Amino acid sequence: MRRKSLLLIVVALGSAVSVFAKNAEKSAPAVTLVTLHPTAAQEEAGKYITQSLLQNHYRKISVNDSLSQQIFNRYIENLDGSKSYFVASEVQSLRKVYGSRIDDEFLAGKSNAGFGIYNFFLKRAKEKMRFMKATADTVHFNFSTPETLDLSRKADPWPSDRHQLSDLWKKELKYQWLNLKYSGESSKTIRGALAKSFTGRLNLLNRQKPDDAFQAYTYALTTSFDPHTSYFSPDEYENFQIDMSRSLEGIGAKLQTEGEYTVVSEVIPGGPAFKSSLMKKGDKIIAVGQGKTGEIIDVSGWRITEVVKLIRGKKSTIVRLKIVQASQGGRGPAKIVQLQREKIDLEEQAAKKSVIQQNGQKIGVISIPSFYLDFEGQQQNTGNYTSTSRDVTRILNELNAEHVDGIVIDLRDNGGGSLEESVNVTGLFIPAGPVVQISNSSGEKQVMYDKDRQVVYSGPLAVLVNRYSASASEIFAAAIQDYGRGVIIGERTFGKGTVQSIIKLTRPFSFFGKSPELGQIKLTIAKFYRISGASTQHKGVLPDIAMPSMIDTSIVGEDTYTSSLPWSTISRSFYRPTAEVSQEEIGVLRQKQQERASKNRQFQSYLIDLNTFNQIRKKKMVSLQDSSFKSEIETIKKIEGQWGQDQDSTKNMNKDVLLNQSAAVVSDLAELKAVQRQTVTRTLPSLN
Repeated sequence: MRRKSLLLIVVALGSAVSVFAKNAEKSAPAVTLVTLHPTAAQEEAGKYITQSLLQNHYRKISVNDSLSQQIFNRYIENLDGSKSYFVASEVQSLRKVYGSRIDDEFLAGKSNAGFGIYNFFLKRAKEKMRFMKATADTVHFNFSTPETLDLSRKADPWPSDRHQLSDLWKKELKYQWLNLKYSGESSKTIRGALAKSFTGRLNLLNRQKPDDAFQAYTYALTTSFDPHTSYFSPDEYENFQIDMSRSLEGIGAKLQTEGEYTVVSEVIPGGPAFKSSLMKKGDKIIAVGQGKTGEIIDVSGWRITEVVKLIRGKKSTIVRLKIVQASQGGRGPAKIVQLQREKIDLEEQAAKKSVIQQNGQKIGVISIPSFYLDFEGQQQNTGNYTSTSRDVTRILNELNAEHVDGIVIDLRDNGGGSLEESVNVTGLFIPAGPVVQISNSSGEKQVMYDKDRQVVYSGPLAVLVNRYSASASEIFAAAIQDYGRGVIIGERTFGKGTVQSIIKLTRPFSFFGKSPELGQIKLTIAKFYRISGASTQHKGVLPDIAMPSMIDTSIVGEDTYTSSLPWSTISRSFYRPTAEVSQEEIGVLRQKQQERASKNRQFQSYLIDLNTFNQIRKKKMVSLQDSSFKSEIETIKKIEGQWGQDQDSTKNMNKDVLLNQSAAVVSDLAELKAVQRQTVTRTLPSLN
């Protein structure tokens, strides 16, 4: 019965092509009809993926129709997040055929449903690319009439019919045209650039392999357990290992796939992208060119392994990347950045110091881009291995010798790193005691301690964080806050409080020759907890004194993932707060900061521009009228130009308004402590 219904539904879906689309097909290259099927190795890998998720994942999920629908919804959203490939009736038909069978196939380690949906997606994607190519070749658009495009269509319904869908495609084409125009393309070259892009996309769709379908489907499957669980094919795992070793020449950025885009998931400290300050986490790479003059190749929709091959290259060679900036919320024209490929510069990755003069006081700043550790050097006990705690100890001794009045630890954009190092760095500021708790799915708890009673720095302290401060950074900030050792400044951190482990998918020993590689799976196996018992998961660390950054917090953070593990609590660990900063003192500091900020022209200008930027980002609709589009783009560029370096204290200290305001808070704290010391001195009994 199921086979019969599947046949009927495929016939129904295949017949839903409008006359408009058929006309477009006449002027475009023929579609290559290829039906993808899982390979024997993928079918075997599927069984091990199922086994690993059910036995080893932190979250224990009931495998039923509810899970089946969750995976289906996530898969459809991943394939068609912009709701511009399918119409409503097609989604309902796909749901009727596949929506309730995914759980059964999951238990059996099969992916037939995933391949069936992907094959239909390919058909519709090819149809769209042919339509876009034909329209770009022939249609002349009118950009003077008021018209808008909904950029965020996740909450919108799918188009009701093919006519509505083709109208949406035309609007998307107008938007791409305007983006190219304000990216510097001339009117003469825009049409050719668009046609070339769509032809390339169509060729790519025609070259799809079983790996593409299997990867897309398993991603929807694994991320239904939590957003940090994923499957690596053998080729992808090789790229993952290279990224982790950070040894190959490149741009110094980790990449991941989000829908049809290649997205920067991490800018590695010490790499070309980091040193240039031209790229940020969340930026989308839409095209790649070799050298200063090589052709820029559109890579939208490419598999990530192919994009990586284009970006990597020999040391000292040039690569040009066309990116859509995350800070603009997907709006505005793309920009081209030029980077010289190099190996990671470990000195650039290391913690750095600077000093800010604030109210006649010297405030030291320690910028920590990541919690790094030369694990091999540590294991071999070389004596001079690189580690965050060793570098920060040296810097603290130097700042102590300079008699600074206070210190700011800058953890903005620090995505984490070594758990051991976050504990060791915390220990430089507190006496011996617990720093973080780790709990697995069985409720077993492990506590990581600072066992060294020596405190390298005991003066006024603040920790500056933003939405990209994650994992190990959150552990450090949470411990400083729980001990009452310092003031947390900035905005709520990312909220990644989970632990992952990589498991190789291997079959039992075989006497029949070498087994094929089945890949690896990265699994969430535990959660981090603060020593207070609260989790850093989902909620992150809340600042004591709020200072917003230019990051679009509506799209960044653990709470933006629909499958993220929830916030929870466990028992408190025994510790003695240092009470260096009391809640009453934080209240005083907060009031002083508000009064100072209200009078500071630079900070007020920053807040006004940030509010303008946020209002633009919150708009669902973008104007397709040339004059309105241009006005919005110019506003975005002006704000980016003014405050684009606000998170880069090593490049432009004066423009880093948040760092300067944080230094002023530490200066206030130093004054409070000085008054307290004078009061204590006056009340001490005389010995005469």
